Amino acid sequence: MTSLTQDIKEKLKHLNVFEKIIAINVGVFLIGWLIQVFTNIPRANTLTWLELPKPFFDFLTKPWSIITYGFAHYGLLHLVFNMFVLYFISRSMVNLFPPKQSLSIYFMGIFSGGLLFLLVYNVVPQSLLVNAGPLVGASAGVNALLIFLCAYMPNREAKFFAITIKLWHIGLAIVIIDFIGLFGINQGGKIAHFGGSILGYLYATQLLKGNDIGKGFSKFMDGLTSVFQSKSPLKTVHKNRKKPFAGHNKEQFNEFNNQKKIDLILDKISKSGYDSLTEEEKAFLFKAGK
Repeated sequence: MTSLTQDIKEKLKHLNVFEKIIAINVGVFLIGWLIQVFTNIPRANTLTWLELPKPFFDFLTKPWSIITYGFAHYGLLHLVFNMFVLYFISRSMVNLFPPKQSLSIYFMGIFSGGLLFLLVYNVVPQSLLVNAGPLVGASAGVNALLIFLCAYMPNREAKFFAITIKLWHIGLAIVIIDFIGLFGINQGGKIAHFGGSILGYLYATQLLKGNDIGKGFSKFMDGLTSVFQSKSPLKTVHKNRKKPFAGHNKEQFNEFNNQKKIDLILDKISKSGYDSLTEEEKAFLFKAGK
């Protein structure tokens, strides 16, 4: 048993950021299922503390739900589909972009999806809307990543069975499907999808112009997590920094050069596709993603 526990811990250590998010989503789903089994509470009421409520004043009593709803799934198929798509998107994201930036896109997508859901259901006349309950699911964050990739590298090709299609075709298909869904029973969910898609598109188009709109969000999340991190009572010993290069130490200088090289490679991908890269560029990109 000890050996099995150690193996599990070791595997968890080597998960990338999105694989950890997938593990958390699965864990939350199982917690909801256990609550149902041992308390006989209806399944739809087991994760109410994570749901994003529709009425704005109910949201004010649980503001954390603008993010936590993205970790709540009631249906097994809903969970499996979202996590399946997230897993395959994450394989591209972690190889092409820094983890913190990828996480910013994902969580900003969830935030934007929840915000649009609240806005529509509290501003638009109810006669024009299909009745909806609280919002749950990671779809807005998944959509943000999908549309981001499709907008950032629109001409990159992907294979769908025997058919080769460009990423912008996939992005267009996603938007059309979600638009049609606005007239179905899951209108609230599709509205959240659009919130994530809009965020992903804006993030990609601004990043291509050299503007990272997620920097402020990343700093906010860093500040929030630092509040919960315990401070070490041990005295910090500062080592002498290495000789500076143009006002920066050697590590910072190398990091800057590597990031510029990554940006040039990504720009090449967006214009000519992944297959236009040399073997050296592919190897460098893979190593940087690791």
